[in-house]
Amino acid sequence: MNWVAYLIVAGVTLLATLVVVGLYSTGVRLYAVASDRNPGPEAKNRLALVKAGAYACFAVCGAAVLFGVYLIIPALHG
Repeated sequence: MNWVAYLIVAGVTLLATLVVVGLYSTGVRLYAVASDRNPGPEAKNRLALVKAGAYACFAVCGAAVLFGVYLIIPALHG
């Protein structure tokens, strides 16, 4: 068994998991902050930017999941 390749795959898997979970939790937190019911008058533009950041985090997570599915299914990449 090639232990170096095994450790590389394990490390990349751990890193990818941390990144995807971190981005998703950041997106949830940003969306919760952007959904504040009583924002001040000066916070309206900032909350729109925060909500856009939340959507960006969710989009990156979705793209990572789709890329993982692409890598797993051999019929998709010939």
